[in-house]
Amino acid sequence: MAITDEVLVMLDVKFAAVLPHLDERQRRLYLASEAEALGHGGTGAVARLAEVSESTIARGREELAGGAKALGRVRRPGGGRKSAAERDPGLVAALELLIEPRVVGDPVSPLRWTTASLRDLSRELGDAGHPVSAPVVGGLLRARGFSLQGMAKTRAGSQVPDRDAQFRHINTAAERFPEEGLPVVSVDAKQKEPIGDFARPGRTYRPKGEPISAPDHDFIRPDTPLAIPYGIYDLGRDSGWVNVGTDRNTAAFAVESLRRWWKAQGRRDYPAADRLLVTADSGGANSADSRLFKMGLAGLADESGLAITVMHFPPGTSKWNKVEHRLFSRITHSLRGQPLTSYEVLLETISATRTRTSAGLTVTAALDENAYPTGRVLSRAERKSVDRRVRRDDFHGEWNYTIAPRAPDQILSEGPYDESGPPIPAEATFLLAHPVLTGLTREEFDELLLRLEPCRQVLAEAQRQREGRDRRGRNPGFGILDHLHRILVALLRSRNTVTLTLMGKILGYDRNTLSYHAKTSRPLLAFAGNDLTPTLTSRTHPPRTLEALKHVIEHHDNNINSGSS
Repeated sequence: MAITDEVLVMLDVKFAAVLPHLDERQRRLYLASEAEALGHGGTGAVARLAEVSESTIARGREELAGGAKALGRVRRPGGGRKSAAERDPGLVAALELLIEPRVVGDPVSPLRWTTASLRDLSRELGDAGHPVSAPVVGGLLRARGFSLQGMAKTRAGSQVPDRDAQFRHINTAAERFPEEGLPVVSVDAKQKEPIGDFARPGRTYRPKGEPISAPDHDFIRPDTPLAIPYGIYDLGRDSGWVNVGTDRNTAAFAVESLRRWWKAQGRRDYPAADRLLVTADSGGANSADSRLFKMGLAGLADESGLAITVMHFPPGTSKWNKVEHRLFSRITHSLRGQPLTSYEVLLETISATRTRTSAGLTVTAALDENAYPTGRVLSRAERKSVDRRVRRDDFHGEWNYTIAPRAPDQILSEGPYDESGPPIPAEATFLLAHPVLTGLTREEFDELLLRLEPCRQVLAEAQRQREGRDRRGRNPGFGILDHLHRILVALLRSRNTVTLTLMGKILGYDRNTLSYHAKTSRPLLAFAGNDLTPTLTSRTHPPRTLEALKHVIEHHDNNINSGSS
């Protein structure tokens, strides 16, 4: 073909339109084909128009003459710059020494004092004479099967005996109860939630650039209100009930949550039920070792007429409890990315929790503002009474037991279970309120109680706000003793006329509980005047036994009688 000016103009237009869209190899083969078509002088003409070297076009003609195949790549295998591992044969070995020390716990391993990030590894390799960039280190790690991973909480703790057998035992009962039309619930307390303008993890859809703002630091003070969600998940109906407490997570709170669920929803869903299966973990307020929890369930059984069967998951297996991943996980998803500014916001958000299916999870939430003081100590008689009510299974009775309701005539004869504290005999109060111990006549002591009652209400409310929200729950029993006995204990402790141990034996309470009440109630005595709170009396050794105390009282009465005669 003659290479005329028209041909050159046509080729110039084609090159300008096509060449920018071709890669290196495609450009070379295309230009070689055009040069081949022009014939003699074509290589030089094409090279000038395309502004490439003639050797490039000659190499392309050789590839076409040799039957070039589609490679799927620009360069032939082995082309381009060599990899860092090929240029530096010791690089891979040095990297493996950093990420996998030969000796576990080697004190000279750099992993001891550096994190395994790409930049740190790159710096360590450079210091060892292998300069390499962080992206190259990432490529070397990926080529050897490494990936960036977080910790996986999959390693179980110590295996308790019959762990799997207990799982099967619970599963068998959980399948049998619904077949008989009986309720099966899974219970547990969720993590405490601070109420206020606090940042929460998670993200929600918002207009771009307008996130929900929160303080840069979350300081939870002792008076910060806390919410304690206690969940009851009904396995048969896929429904949840959440009792949101504002005080403490105690056994009484756990039982009250079950009581509220049964009264508001359970007896409506299961009107003919005479038994209830409760699955729970082995710790916390609903602990398998808690007699207080069992005593509360005994009271609930008497009220509802239900035989309550409880099956605890073995220690360290609470995550297998259905309430954790059927209810609490969905609630956590609903609470993401928004502050819980009030209890109402928390209740509405929990109640709005749903799953995708139309007949899926439904949740009801209620606020529980009752006080649940800690420090409740059962007397020996109460412990024996609770143990008699609990019918333990043959298979691991410490985990599996049933509490049946009592007959009405038995309840009338024995009385209902009182979870507030053991009753104090009137003769014990009369003995400790003796004038030689209190420094007051009995009439003056009664008048003191009346005068301090308004002050007690003010201090009780302040105490509840100060410590009732305390996350650490250090209150060992405020509110268990009534006003009379709190003042009596504080007065006797202040006058040092009776030891706490002896007071505990007479009143039926633990000395630590009495010590707490003496400390918190002592400010009340300041309202009555300094004469009621003297320093330690001349009796440096108060009576330590009941016989010695009665001897002191008898000696005082004899002196009074002899003086009057």
